[in-house]
Amino acid sequence: QVQLVESGGGLVQAGGSLRLSCAASGRTISRYDIGWFRQAPGKEREYVAAISRSGDSALSSDSVKGRFTISRDNAKNTVYLQMNSLKPEDTAVYYCAARPRWAYTTAQAISADQYEYDYWGQGTQVTVSS
Repeated sequence: QVQLVESGGGLVQAGGSLRLSCAASGRTISRYDIGWFRQAPGKEREYVAAISRSGDSALSSDSVKGRFTISRDNAKNTVYLQMNSLKPEDTAVYYCAARPRWAYTTAQAISADQYEYDYWGQGTQVTVSS
């Protein structure tokens, strides 16, 4: 089982930037597709971005497209979420999660379906002030 730890959250002003990190242990992160999700109080958890295990495919949700970029450095067992032009509505707890692609019949390299992600970090708080 892989363990994931998010870091890099904090308080920033609107228009600012943060880079979140997702560090893995227990298993090599390169075995997994990785997704970023976020959840604001009283709201459903939503997909933010995902990257394939090799890093050759990456996508982000419409709400963050053009502002957030997901990337990975498998040599460092780390996946990143670069967040630019932050808005107050980006305020949420951000989670990274690992998708064991081999466990699912769908062979897609990227999935926005949170139910295909079996391993989750503890989350890191991002707060954007107006």
